[in-house]
Formats: sequence, structure tokens, C-alpha cells
Amino acid sequence: MPILPFYAEELGASATQLGAILAAYAAAQLVCAPLWGRLSDRVGRRPVMLLTIAGTGLSLLLLGLAPSLLWVLAARILGGGFAANISVATAYVADITDESERTRWMGMIGASFGIGFVLGPAIGGALAPFGEQVPMLVAAGLAAVNLVHAAFSLTEPERHEDREDDGAGRGAALRDPRVRRLCLANFVFAVAVTQLETVFAYYMLHRFHYDATQVAAILVGMAVVMGGIQGGGMKALSARFDERTLVVSGCALLAGAFLWIPGAGSVGVLLVPLFIASAGRAVAQPSLLSLVSLSATVSQRGTVMGTFQASASLARVLGPLAGGWLYDREMGLPFLLAAALLAGLALAGRALPSRQTASALAP
Repeated sequence: MPILPFYAEELGASATQLGAILAAYAAAQLVCAPLWGRLSDRVGRRPVMLLTIAGTGLSLLLLGLAPSLLWVLAARILGGGFAANISVATAYVADITDESERTRWMGMIGASFGIGFVLGPAIGGALAPFGEQVPMLVAAGLAAVNLVHAAFSLTEPERHEDREDDGAGRGAALRDPRVRRLCLANFVFAVAVTQLETVFAYYMLHRFHYDATQVAAILVGMAVVMGGIQGGGMKALSARFDERTLVVSGCALLAGAFLWIPGAGSVGVLLVPLFIASAGRAVAQPSLLSLVSLSATVSQRGTVMGTFQASASLARVLGPLAGGWLYDREMGLPFLLAAALLAGLALAGRALPSRQTASALAP
């Protein structure tokens, strides 16, 4: 981000085709997230993390060398399969934290993404003038550095080492109504936020004639807002409000922001709803993660987190397809769809389990 949309357009991609490329990445995540989660329950978090980090580097190398849209598609499918390791990463953090600190540390996962979304677009935007393949190759190099770092720094969590796998799969996890509601909420949330992720670069290019470097600057600003809230503000917010309240509030902020975006007549005005959306996402997303982590027994945590991630991956298959198709008909329609979905989620959010009822499921 934000190079891939410009890279794809250079190879002749429409918004619908870009949506298909993003959907293919997510489809691979959908298939692999629960598999990595269950594998990590069996063999441990560390070996799965090392394998998937190595695969991520390979996929980025192939993306940087892509001569056609078909090659881009293949590289993104491979990358999506290995990027599904977020379910293992969140399970790892859940393994080594107490319930009272869970939301704070899930917020730190969000903060690490936030830092990445500050540095990534900034580096990508700076490298784009040298060729849109260059950021992909640099990213592959960073993944290689990450692999070396992980090999030396990650140890297997003690609370996971002696666990036995109880054989529970996605179906078993979804039979619990609280887990099912959280996965459905995550699905709706992810469909909504992928509308912005899918079409934002094309929207800025076609409406305001922005290039990759300018789009990168906006993404950096949004990431600073998200990282600041998730890295520092979530500790204070989670101490004062329960996760369910934070999910409802974050979705309400997002709904208002998305409704505002199509009517913004200048980039200066557009920045206001974009930053409001960043704040809403920073509050809602780690709160959902915390609730689902509390809704799993210790031995099933990898499976439940994988199932939760799979619900977002399914949304990231359907969301980009819808966003690209809608954008090719009217560029404001994806944002209006997102606003409607998030408003509905905010209204229905009181049906989500509270911290107390989620914890009662997994003593």
C-alpha cells in the first residue's frame, strides 16, 4: 500500500479487476487462517510463524518481478496464504497475557500494524519514482530481515507447550452463539472497511489526480492516528469502557465518516472524515479481537482465533469484489455501502457478548 493499485493500473487493471486481485489474496487467507491456527495448536506457534514469514518474503519477491496481471494475481494468492498467520500471532499474544491486560496487548498488535502503515506507505511512496516494482522488492527484503529477527527472538509460549489439541474445528467454534455473533460482526466490519481499502487509491487518482506518493502521505497520516490510539489510548479506554461499548462507538464513528467521504469537495475537507474513520477503526478492531480471545478455552484459542480471522478473510473476498464493481458504476457507492453496514453493526452491537459473558465461556 498504496503502490499495488497504481502497479495494477499500469498493467491495465480496472477497479473491478483490482477488486478481484485483492479478493484472491483474501480468499487464500480464508483457506489458510484456520489451518495455520490449528497447526499452531498442534506443533507450536513458533515454527508456524517462521514458515509463514519466509513464505511472505517469497510472495513479495514474485510480486516485484511480475510481468503481467496474471502474475500479480498468482503472487497475491501465495502472499494471502502466508499472511493468514495473523491468527497465530494473536493467539501467541493471548497465550502470554492475562485477561486483564488482553485488550491493551491486542491494541499493541494494532499499534504494530499502525507503525507499519506509517513506515510502509512512506517508504513505498518514496521508492515509487524509481519504479513501482522497487517497493515490492524492498518489502521482500524486509520480510527476510523479519525472518532472521523472528528466528532469534520468538520462543514457544510456556502455556502452549504442554497443550493437547481437542480436535475442535471451525464448526465446533461456531456452534457457540457468542463466538458466532463475534465472527458475524467481524465479517460485516471487514466488508465495510475493505470498501475504502479497495478503491481509495483509484478514488484519489480519478477525482483529485493524486499519484502514489501523495496517496502514501494521506495513508501515513491515517496510520499515525490509528497507531497513536491503539498504542496508547486503548489502555485508558479499555480501563473505562468495556469492549462491547468500544465496538459500538468505533462503528458509529466509522459510519459517519464513510457517509461524509463522497460529499467532500476538496482534499482538505476529505481529510476530516478519513481521520475520523481511522479513530473509529482503532477503537473497534482491537476490542473485537479481545472479545473473541476471551471466548476461547486455552487449548482451542488458536482454532477460535483462526475462525475469527477466517470470517474477516471471507469478507475480504466479497468486499473488494463489491467495492470494485460499485466503483466502476459510481465512485461514491462503495463508501455509502460501508456507511450502511457500519451503522447497522453499531445498532446491533449491544447483542455482542460483554467482557463478563465472554470470559464465562472460557474460564
